Order: sequence, then structure tokens, then C-alpha cells
Amino acid sequence: MSNIGDWIQQPACQIKLAAKADVVVVGGGPAGFSAALAAARNGAETILLERYTHLGGLASGGMVLVLDDMWDNHLNEIAVRGTCLSLLERMAGMGLAHYPRENEWGKDPASYKKWARWGTFDFNTTYTPHPIVFAAAFDPDAWKRASLDMVQEHKVNLRLHSWFSQTLVEDGKVKGVICDSKSGREAILGDVVIDATGDLDVAASAGAQHISGNYIVTTVFRLGGVDTHAAEAWERDEPEAFALLDRQIKKVLGGSWGFWWLKTPLPGIVWCNCPHMAGLDGLKVTDLTRAEMQGRKHIHALVDLVRSQLPGFEKCYVVDVAPQTGVRQTRLLEGEYVLTKDDLAVRTRFSDSIARGRDYYMPYRVLLPQKIDNLLVAGRHFSVTSQAQKISREIPPCMAMGEAAGVAAAQALNAGVSVRHVDVGTVQKALRAQGADPGDRTGRNTDMPELARALAVRPEILETV
Repeated sequence: MSNIGDWIQQPACQIKLAAKADVVVVGGGPAGFSAALAAARNGAETILLERYTHLGGLASGGMVLVLDDMWDNHLNEIAVRGTCLSLLERMAGMGLAHYPRENEWGKDPASYKKWARWGTFDFNTTYTPHPIVFAAAFDPDAWKRASLDMVQEHKVNLRLHSWFSQTLVEDGKVKGVICDSKSGREAILGDVVIDATGDLDVAASAGAQHISGNYIVTTVFRLGGVDTHAAEAWERDEPEAFALLDRQIKKVLGGSWGFWWLKTPLPGIVWCNCPHMAGLDGLKVTDLTRAEMQGRKHIHALVDLVRSQLPGFEKCYVVDVAPQTGVRQTRLLEGEYVLTKDDLAVRTRFSDSIARGRDYYMPYRVLLPQKIDNLLVAGRHFSVTSQAQKISREIPPCMAMGEAAGVAAAQALNAGVSVRHVDVGTVQKALRAQGADPGDRTGRNTDMPELARALAVRPEILETV
């Protein structure tokens, strides 16, 4: 009889070839969605595989409902553009994304008062009030709707309910992947595969070098029935009482950011990016299960507390808990270049820069595994140290990486070369042509208008917050 921990041999079996394409993107989160769109826009037949019922990953399913890290404090400009801004514009058109306009950016206390509880401030500054920057609060279903529309418009072959199982590799070259699904095990072949799983599943299965990292895990949730005006007024008028209760609330949560609740575009519904739980491994079933069970205990203890003591929350109730666990860091690629915390701190500029984040740049080499060909990596599991990843893993820069990976895959196929040998200058040019900013130029951008100006000519989609 086998014991727990033993290995069980399974007989070899035939696997049906379900589909093949020029580019196969595994993972439909922010990076994978952006990669698939970019590859298709640049002429590649593209398949996008996603294990859940929706696109958006931790943005929509994980309900990380603020787009931040897309503002460059040194140059005072939007750093992440392209697909990220296109998606944001669509959500704003639905009335389901809010963001401060250009005249509200900066250190004006009135702007902070208006926008702080939307989460659109620079939380990295040491002084308060924090300056308001270009960031956006959005609705998770708006992301799902808009992203589905965009992949259909660009004729991406979307396959949901497809759980990655194994990478197909021959002579050091990735040929495709195997997925588990309700249709059984299926093989999906591609000339280029992009790993956008968030956990480096594809690259690790292919044997790519990587490290293991760890960070806090969160079960994000939303509360309804909240009078946000009353809550903000009490916080403003009774600062000492608020500070005392806020400390008590965070103790019940077990861990939280400075603002444990933020507004959303849906009236009366607030977003709670907590509770935070440390010491759990996002690759272990037992730890993920524990996170779900432990998180819900924190959530309902919080509800009991705030109903009785926090003005504005007397009638609150749990709307939903995110269907995707908030895992921030697991495996990290050790690619052709490993981005470090020093690179971020000194704003290292790279000749092969293909993406930007908040005050930092990413070279093309962070998308390239060592010794494994026909594979690109995009998203929070890119080639970076654990400490640097914690401050460069937000949604917009991951989208920028994904867009660059998709363009690079298509450009490589068009040129008849491997993704390792693609002309990065051509990739940068193509990114700029479709409105992205690869970060290859010095100084402020003057060739692309800020989103606030671009939307000013379309008053029908501007919202009053």
C-alpha cells in the first residue's frame, strides 16, 4: 500500500491536440490579456488560455480594484499607457472607473480630501497628506466585460476553463502546453508560448531557472450598505476616536494597509484589500485552503465590530469575497537579467527597456528565461529579486510587460527569428505605434497626450465623482 508522500506511477496516455496557433498565452490576468491582445494586433494567430470563468486575474477575480504604479513622480507623467489606458477608458465609458483629472494631481489638500478614499494617492511618500496622482478605482465586472469585448474584437481564440498542467519541450524549445479541462487533457501547440500564470507555472515546468519567494496573502472582500459620506465625515471630525477604532479594526483583521476600506464606483459598496496573512505559501493547497478559512473568520469578526462602532457602517453586509486568493509572490524567474531593488531605487535605464512602472524601467531581458527557447514570461513572476518584486508587481506595469511580450512574439515570428534574438528596437517602435511607452527615451513624453487630455474631448464618458 502506498503511503502519503509516495509517488504513484501513471501509465502513458494519448492526449488530444485541441488547438494550435502562432502564439499561445497561458493565463488571462492583466499581463496575459495584454500579451494576447498585442500579439493578435501585430498579426499573430493567438490562443489565450485561462483557468477561471473570466479574464482579469487578480484585478477582477482577485478584486484588486485600484490601478496604481502608473505614475512617474520624477517626470510627472503617466508611465503606463497602451492597453492599460485603453481598458481604463472602456471601463470609464461604462461609468465604472473613476480617477482624478490632471488639474487634481499634486499636493492640494482639497484634492486629497476628495480622492484619498478612492486610493488614488502616492502611498510611497513619507509625508501626509499624500499627493494625488494618476490612478484609478474600477469595478471588477467592468474589467471582465471590457476585456472580453477586446479579445473578441481582436479575434483572439479564448479558451476559458482550461487549467495548465504541463509544458511541452523538445531539445530545449517550448512547443506548447497541456491543459486539464472538462473535455479531458488537451494539448495546445504554439510557435511562441507566453507564461502569464503569475506563478511561473509554464516556465518552471519547462525547467527554467527560478527562485522561490513569499509575501502576504489576502482574501479580498467587498462590503455593501455603507454610508461613505458619514464614515468620511466622522473620520475627519473625530480624528482621535477614529484613530483608536482604526487600530482596533486592524488588530481584528490581523493585517491591513493604511486604508482598510476604499470607495468603489458602485454607491454604498466599499473595497477591502485585507485581511493580510503572512507565512502562507501560494503554491501549497493546504496553505491556500487555510487562507480562505482564516480570511473569512477575520472578515466576519470585522463586520460585527464595525456595525456596532463605526459610523456609516451600521448596516453594512458582505457583498462578496474575491473568488481568487490574493497571492502576491511565489516563483520568480531567473532570466537573462534579474531586476534588483537598486535598479528600482536609482531608476536604472536600459537600452532594451520595454516597459515602465512607478519610477522604474524593465529591460526585455527580464522576460527571457535562460536556456529555454520559444518562451517569454510576463507578469508578477518576471525575472526580479524577491525584494524588488514587492515594489514592482502592481497591475499596470504587469500589463505593460504583457503588451511588450505579445509584440515581441509577433515581431519575432514575422522576422523568422527566435524571441531571444528579436530586434528590440523594432519591438519598442511597435509599442509606441500602438500607444504604449516602452521607456526607451529619456526625458518627459511629449508625443502622446495624457489620458485626462485625451478624454477631455469626449465629455460623454467623464464622470462626476
